[in-house]
Amino acid sequence: MRTLVRIAVAGVLALVALAAVLVVRTLIFNPTTAHQTEVTLAQAPAIDIGVAARHLSEAIQIRTVSIGEGQETDRAEWLRLRGWVEAAYPALHATLAREFAAEYTPIYTWAGSDPSLPPIVLMAHQDVVPVSAETEKDWKHPPFAGVIADGAVWGRGAIDDKGSMVALFESVEALLNAGFKPKRTVMIVNGHDEEAGQSGSQAVAALMQQRGVKAEFVLDEGLITVANFPLLKGPAALIGVAEKGYGNLKVTARADGGHSSMPPDRTAVTALSDAVLRIRENGHPMQITGAAALMMDAVAPRVSFVTKMAIANQWLFKPLLISEFAKTPAGAAMLHTTTAPTMLSGSPKANVLPDTAQAVINYRFLPGDPPESALARARDALAGVSDVSVEWLDGSAKPASPVSSTKTQAWSILSALASEGGSTPVAPSLVVAATDSYHLNAVAEDTYRYQPLVLALDETAMIHGVNEHMTLENYQRMIAFYARLIATAAAR
Repeated sequence: MRTLVRIAVAGVLALVALAAVLVVRTLIFNPTTAHQTEVTLAQAPAIDIGVAARHLSEAIQIRTVSIGEGQETDRAEWLRLRGWVEAAYPALHATLAREFAAEYTPIYTWAGSDPSLPPIVLMAHQDVVPVSAETEKDWKHPPFAGVIADGAVWGRGAIDDKGSMVALFESVEALLNAGFKPKRTVMIVNGHDEEAGQSGSQAVAALMQQRGVKAEFVLDEGLITVANFPLLKGPAALIGVAEKGYGNLKVTARADGGHSSMPPDRTAVTALSDAVLRIRENGHPMQITGAAALMMDAVAPRVSFVTKMAIANQWLFKPLLISEFAKTPAGAAMLHTTTAPTMLSGSPKANVLPDTAQAVINYRFLPGDPPESALARARDALAGVSDVSVEWLDGSAKPASPVSSTKTQAWSILSALASEGGSTPVAPSLVVAATDSYHLNAVAEDTYRYQPLVLALDETAMIHGVNEHMTLENYQRMIAFYARLIATAAAR
């Protein structure tokens, strides 16, 4: 009996000690992943939101729709948009130099008074994704009518990404009319095919490299202020400091073809199915590292004590944190290199066994996971399988971008603006999709990805979806953000 009592007492003491360790570690946990220096932000110039809304409406009506990679696109609408920008923003075109990369991607240069200072580059793309015939009937307003109603501008591209593009023009025009003159050069890049190949941004990067341009920072689309960020149950401004890499793995299975009435035990299709499942099941494990770790540390001071305890004591609670964070596909995507089978092909006829069957698996690489590691994992998953081969489609895959600094003056300016006067916590984060800015990493000290929009998580479904629209409140916020950013960052 005494032995049992001693064991029980020892157990209680151990639990008390563990609880004390957890509480103390939580109380003293004070991560400093993002350095915020004091900055004096410029005030926004006068903005006529009615005129700005009409301009966005007109831009949406110009159908710069990217059909798809490798498909021929009629560029007449891009030329129409070019002419519209010239007419809508006379001060901009009278002051800024304009040139084109890859024929259709404009680069506007607002020369600063001190050419020795590294420029800043602001990006937004012209093209939009198509609207399918199946979903067009579900739109509240026609997707290319640019209807202004219910306090918003409706239409494809209102958010992705003509809203940003037109807001940038509005901000520059307002600053010019207010007499602002930059000390640091400002460059505005409008990619023409961000949704289909990104040849425009690649050409811009090549041109800048050829000229020896080294920008202080690049700002492009990517993340937003989430109105109902899960860890906080409130708003959080997420600024992308990195974006995932991209690769398509071609999986090819081979077998004897023939008539489907006499199938062997293993056909090309069954071999392919088995291979795809093996590769999928041998995917990269989830981990809290890189941008995801930076984000958790940044929001830790504002989360509940229990959540902060989990973040501060990951040696014990990491599996629980990963499980909670991965409950949504978006959250899970931040924690690992994703493996997504997307395309399948086999026989052209239902009663014919194919000699070969192929699949494409799309990868989005986490910073720190090179494409080679994904290829090695796929081959490990198929160890001993002789009738299936894997290789990168088009011969290669692109790694994730570098992780930009959160300890720079540029970060301080961006986060001060995104914080809405300190009312909204700001956190570095990871962009899981692809942006034009990826190609400018080589010509910039840091690249950030953020649109100054406030949206609830469920509202983001309209991006590439149905009923895309920009509220006038968000639009005014966006124009003021860009104007204050330029007037602050380019005045140094």
